[in-house]
Amino acid sequence: MDEEDAQEFYERLSERIALLEQKNDRLLQDSKLIEGEKRFIQSELGKLRREAKRLKAELDRLKSPPLIIGVIRDILVDGRMVVKSTTGPDFIVQAADYVDPDSLVVGSRVALNKQTLAVMGVLPPSYDPIVSGAEVIEKPPITYEEIGGLKEALREVQEAVEEPMLKPEVFRRVGIEPPKGVLLVGPPGTGKTLMAKAVANKTKASFVRLVGSELVQKYIGEGARLVRELFDLAQERAPAIIFIDELDAIGSKRLELATSGDREVQRTLMQLLAAMDGFEPLSNVKIIGATNRPDILDPALMRPGRFDRIVQFPLPDREARVEIFRIHTRGMNIQGDVSFDRLTAQTDGISGADIKAICTEAGMFAIREGRDHVVSDDFIQAREKVVEAALEGSPETGTMFA
Repeated sequence: MDEEDAQEFYERLSERIALLEQKNDRLLQDSKLIEGEKRFIQSELGKLRREAKRLKAELDRLKSPPLIIGVIRDILVDGRMVVKSTTGPDFIVQAADYVDPDSLVVGSRVALNKQTLAVMGVLPPSYDPIVSGAEVIEKPPITYEEIGGLKEALREVQEAVEEPMLKPEVFRRVGIEPPKGVLLVGPPGTGKTLMAKAVANKTKASFVRLVGSELVQKYIGEGARLVRELFDLAQERAPAIIFIDELDAIGSKRLELATSGDREVQRTLMQLLAAMDGFEPLSNVKIIGATNRPDILDPALMRPGRFDRIVQFPLPDREARVEIFRIHTRGMNIQGDVSFDRLTAQTDGISGADIKAICTEAGMFAIREGRDHVVSDDFIQAREKVVEAALEGSPETGTMFA
C-alpha cells in the first residue's frame, strides 16, 4: 500500500469513527431519556399503588359494621364488664386485647362491636354543645384598670377567687378552707359582669361562662344533666372558674305550689346545690354568680359553703362617678374644659352603664355636628338625655331603677 492509499484509508477510517461517535452520542441521549421516562413511570406506579391501597382501606372502613356506643356500669372480678348500650339493655361483655385495661373504668363511654358487643375502644367524654361552648377560649380585653369605683368589691373578689388559686399555701398555713364561691349582687349596670370579665382576663385558669336561663330545659332531667356536665368540664379543665350570670333564672325560691316547668327548674337548682357543696369535692374550681334580684334567691343557695362571700355592687357615689367618667373618656378626643365634677354633681342615682351611655351620646352629638372632637356642651346634652330617660324608666338606656 503506497502512501496515498494509506492516507485515503485513514481518512475513511476517521470518518467512520466520527459517525460511530455521533451514533454513540445519540444512543446515550436516548438512553438517558428512556431512564428518565422509566423513573417517572416508576414514580407514577408508586403513587397509583398508594392510592389503590388508600382506596382499599377506605372501602374496608366503609364496609366495616358500625359500632354501638355504651357506658360501663360495672367491672367484674374476672375482667368482664357490665355495659349499658344505647339500644337499652345491659350486657356482660369482654374487651378487645388491644384496649388498655387502665382506661376501662366505671362511667367510661365505650364503642361496642355490633355482633359480639365486645368493647373495641374507649371514647372521650361527650358534653352538650351548650356546655362545651361555654368555655371562654379568647380572654375578654377587660382589665381591673377599666373598673371604677369598686375598690372594696374588687378586693373581696380577688381574695376569694384569685388568691386561693395563686397562693393556696397561705390558706393552708392559716388552716382554713378557701371560699368556694362568690355572689355578685347589685342593681343593673353596676359592673358585675364587667368584674367577671376582668377576672377572666387576669387569671390563668380556665373560664367557663353560662347564663342561668341556658340551664332551663324543656324535658325532665335535662337541666340537671347540663349542670353535671358543666362541673365535670370545669373539673377536667381545673384550675377553672365557673361564672353563672343571671343566677336568679334558676336560683329562685322553691315553692310548694308550682307548675311542671317550675318543678323542672327546681330540679336543676337542686343539682346545682349538690354540685356546689356535695360529696364530690370542688378541687381548684371556683364559682362566681351574678344577680340583681337577691331577694328571690333560695336560702340554700345563699348559705356559706356554697356562696361564701356576697359582694355588694352599689350604685356609684360621686367620687366613683368621676372615676368612671375618666375611664370612659380616656380614649375620646375632648377639647375645651370639661368639668367631670360638675357633671357628676347632676348625675345622682345613675349606674356605671349610664355613665358609659352619656359618654357615647356625647360622641354622637359631636358626630351630628360634623366635629371630630367632643366639647363640654355635648356632655351636658348627653347627660340630660340619658339621665331623664333613666329616671323615667325608659328602655332607651337599658337601666331600670326601683
